[in-house]
Amino acid sequence: MGWAEWTNEVEIEPSLYASDFSRLGEQIEALRGAGATVFHFDVGDGHFIPEITIGPVVLASISPLVRGLRARLDCHLMVEEPERYFGAMAESGGDSVTFHVEACDEPARAIALARSLDLGVGVAFNPETSVEAAVAAADGADLVLCMSIHPGYSGQAFMPESLERISKLRSLLPDAVRVQVDGGINRETIRSAHEAGADLLVAGSAIFWSDDPAASYRALAAALEPARA
Repeated sequence: MGWAEWTNEVEIEPSLYASDFSRLGEQIEALRGAGATVFHFDVGDGHFIPEITIGPVVLASISPLVRGLRARLDCHLMVEEPERYFGAMAESGGDSVTFHVEACDEPARAIALARSLDLGVGVAFNPETSVEAAVAAADGADLVLCMSIHPGYSGQAFMPESLERISKLRSLLPDAVRVQVDGGINRETIRSAHEAGADLLVAGSAIFWSDDPAASYRALAAALEPARA
């Protein structure tokens, strides 16, 4: 099974890096009840991005819960030498890994390695990287992730120029390859990001920085609904 079987035509992915870790299991269960089927799991190494975030230990602790809820874990590796961590992500219960083209010398080899571990695979690119470079690196991938912020901290504002980049990305990729966007997705930006061509929409602070993440998730889905009609 892979992304085509895991997901709906459009997915809002809660980004667990923004969650309340003292209530992580509870929040995952509530968001699954609100309709989330894919959870975004950000890994930062303190080198590729300044922050050290969460890793395989946390992934292993939540993956049985996520699997039991019939949901999936989409692991975004904001790390140097990302291939070194594919095995740990697979062993800890991850379903897919996305690596940054800026951090990988041989994208084709990385994609093949992910496949050998029965992982889905995506290629991410930062705002300074051209869309064409990302597309060239993504042959054989399931998705391409267009960063709409500089990767790292949650709560950054969506970069308006990302809309043109998302649209260009969608036009250059095969129809079967998903377009993901991460950064600044909220009720004001989610519809325009989708209309530009993104069908995997990662949201962190817009969901978790509230008293009721499940209600915030449903509000995002409602804001997206006119684009689905």
